[in-house]
Amino acid sequence: MAGYLDQYGAGDERRARKIKITILSVVLLAALTGLLYFVLRNYSQERQAKRFFQLLAAHDYQGAYVLWGCTAARPCSGYPMKSFMQDWGPPVDVTGFAILDGESCGNNVIVDVDAGSAGDKKLWVGRDTLELGFPPYDQCPQGNRIYNFFRDLKYRLHGRTYR
Repeated sequence: MAGYLDQYGAGDERRARKIKITILSVVLLAALTGLLYFVLRNYSQERQAKRFFQLLAAHDYQGAYVLWGCTAARPCSGYPMKSFMQDWGPPVDVTGFAILDGESCGNNVIVDVDAGSAGDKKLWVGRDTLELGFPPYDQCPQGNRIYNFFRDLKYRLHGRTYR
């Protein structure tokens, strides 16, 4: 005849295994969420910069000018179409461009672009409006070491080094 305590603790191994799997799943999910956030947090701003350079490569300068928040009906007073064409017009060849990096800087993102034979270009993209502009500085003043490490890693993947 079996004793009263013979089966005591029989389910403990299964319960411990389920707890370990649950904890491991939560940790992996948190790590994956953090990684996705870091990689995709500037996605729409980088996509807007990509759209701008695609329009320039297709010689649709009016469409590219609209991305700066300027239209033919409401041109930007500080950046007329004539100045835009001097900066981005036909002598500038942006075919073969590559978006290298998007650095968050408050409510804006500094997008670094390798514009092919036109050289490196930086664009200031508004987080809310997605309007383009020239960045007021090369690098965000409140940059941090962790971000700089990942930026350098991203540049090395493109076969480059950050200045």
